[in-house]
Amino acid sequence: MPELPEVETIRRQLAPLVQGMRLERVEILDSRWSHPLAPHELKDALVGRRVQHLDRRGKYLLWGFSDEVYLAQHLRMTGAVLCEPTPEPSHVRVRLELSGAMNSSRRKRARRHLVIVDPRRFGTGQLILGDEALESFFSERLGYEPLHEEFTPQHLRALTRGRTTPIKALLLDQRRIAGVGNIYADEALFRAGIHPLRPAGRLTSDQVRRLREGVIDALEAGIEAKGATIDDFRHVDGFKGSFQNQFLVHRRAGESCPNCASQIVKLVVAGRGTYVCERCQRKPRKARKPPTPRS
Repeated sequence: MPELPEVETIRRQLAPLVQGMRLERVEILDSRWSHPLAPHELKDALVGRRVQHLDRRGKYLLWGFSDEVYLAQHLRMTGAVLCEPTPEPSHVRVRLELSGAMNSSRRKRARRHLVIVDPRRFGTGQLILGDEALESFFSERLGYEPLHEEFTPQHLRALTRGRTTPIKALLLDQRRIAGVGNIYADEALFRAGIHPLRPAGRLTSDQVRRLREGVIDALEAGIEAKGATIDDFRHVDGFKGSFQNQFLVHRRAGESCPNCASQIVKLVVAGRGTYVCERCQRKPRKARKPPTPRS
């Protein structure tokens, strides 16, 4: 958290505010954020450059500056980007000052003050120089994201084939599928009627098709609701997302399933709290052990 819908919400809100503006000042208050570069090294590489575009790759917010200079920002668990916050919140890790073109009528430049907050200090900003390095950076870290046209049933089937890992663990593996985290994995698996512990390689073709549709539906619903705010996620203006009000199973342990009224239970899968209706999402049977050969 934030996941693909939350980062996409930030991108959509922030892009019109910063694209075309020049980065005038960067103040990095936490050296962890710029590691392995020292704060002054990252600052020297970025200050004075114009923001040409603001994109997203999976859970990364990608700042594209002039001369093929990029900043790949990852918000991790508790990061947020706020514009003109008043008063300034606690846990600020980075401050950014940007300026735009001169307003001829007021003879003043448009200015933006942004802060990156991160209570748990896991967020990062990584400098990437050149288009070739950019593609290499993401190809090593990210698979296709579910909203990409290449994320077909055939592609997902190829990802699952022969794998004994639980399907939820596969959904969370960013090298296989980019952008899906704990919230949207739970919501997608429920939509598809698949238990999170089912071995990925044991999915049928129909289950793979339903899972792809479930992932896409969950992500699109999250984007439409402008993300989910459980703990720290905020919009650029400080407001909360609303997808948490539409959860079907996530964080609803002990409540009734919206489909069958059975009780939703909480499990641990791939080290993450996982929510499931075990009537709608049948628990997989354990594989039979081969018989012991007689002597």
